[in-house]
Amino acid sequence: MQEPTPSEVTRLLKDWGNGDSAALDQLMPIVYDELRRVAARYLRRERQDHTLQATALVNEAYLRLIDQNQVQWQNRAHFMGVAAQMMRRILVDHARTHNRVKRGGGAQKVSLDEAVALAEDRTEDLVELDDALKALAEFDERKSRVVEMRYFGGLSVEETAEVLKVSEITVARDWKLAKAWLYTTINDNREHAS
Repeated sequence: MQEPTPSEVTRLLKDWGNGDSAALDQLMPIVYDELRRVAARYLRRERQDHTLQATALVNEAYLRLIDQNQVQWQNRAHFMGVAAQMMRRILVDHARTHNRVKRGGGAQKVSLDEAVALAEDRTEDLVELDDALKALAEFDERKSRVVEMRYFGGLSVEETAEVLKVSEITVARDWKLAKAWLYTTINDNREHAS
């Protein structure tokens, strides 16, 4: 099967956005592998025993994407940015639920060794990052979106610039500043929590 051109993907996205469900049926096999790669990249950053699998994450994101009413998709990068945002929300919701259960929602006795192992759980990192991204978005929405698209969506600087309709230099600068701000904010929050 021949790889579709970017203009064909854009046409299918626009047709789907205009209510053509057949366009969605044609689109999903084209973008599924890429969505799965994004999901796998997300999950590599998670703890080893994470209960979500890449396929389940893609399927959940797909269900949320098809519920989007009359989105005016600009292009493939825009679609992947939105899909990445949805995957981030799914993972954060999953992490918050996991942390809630861990803190007593499904309380069961564990040994001290098991408790120490649980403390190394990386779901808290994702929740901290999500909280910091929300704080960043309150005063600089674009930098928050750059992080979301680059870190979570795996979009290139060029693709991110295209979606946000800014220059590549702006994306590179925002990416660098946002990473520094997030690092400082997360570390400050950890120090205050100690």
